[in-house]
Amino acid sequence: MELYEVMRTTFACREFAPGPVPQEVLYRIVDNARFAPSGGNRQGWCVINVTDVELKQGLAELSLPLATRYLLQMQAGESPLNTIYPSKVTDEQVEEEPHPDWLVAHIRNAPTLLVVTVDLARVASMDKDLDRVGLVSGGSIYPLAWNILLAARNEGYGGTITTWGIGCEPEIQELLHIPEHWAVAAIMPLGKPVKQLTRLKRKPVEEILFNNSWRGA
Repeated sequence: MELYEVMRTTFACREFAPGPVPQEVLYRIVDNARFAPSGGNRQGWCVINVTDVELKQGLAELSLPLATRYLLQMQAGESPLNTIYPSKVTDEQVEEEPHPDWLVAHIRNAPTLLVVTVDLARVASMDKDLDRVGLVSGGSIYPLAWNILLAARNEGYGGTITTWGIGCEPEIQELLHIPEHWAVAAIMPLGKPVKQLTRLKRKPVEEILFNNSWRGA
């Protein structure tokens, strides 16, 4: 496929036809995705292909508490899980709310499930001393995750970057035997889309590109 077509038609796919991504196709996807940039070209990443049904179930279960909180905050008219405005949703509400299994069904039933991890000992976190949530470290892992999705699209497959379960990172590390200093960056279901979207909705360039200053001419 032509590059711009891939960029314009790679969508967040959560519904898949039966059958996993064939091993040779998955290898080709990761083989090309690994050319993503990372800080200092340290390439401190590791991708776990989870095929065991019980492990998939475990990852879905670990994703439910944060998915529940996210849904309750949306219903309360909040921007879910933002770090600027405190939420009015309480821990008690999250515990009492029935878990939305449908929100994590694409993890539980994923034909192919990738867990993308990054070695924090090899990441330069330039913003670690700022009084806000850290962002810079993601620059050394999310280009790889996005490259996986672009490569999957080129192969006729699709997926999405999910982060529900990362609030339970220690439990995920124990479940998959991930070393303590390796962060879980994404849980990524992949498969053959039931329907391929080609007309994605995005803001126009005029709303995101400015000259010389914030919202400049």
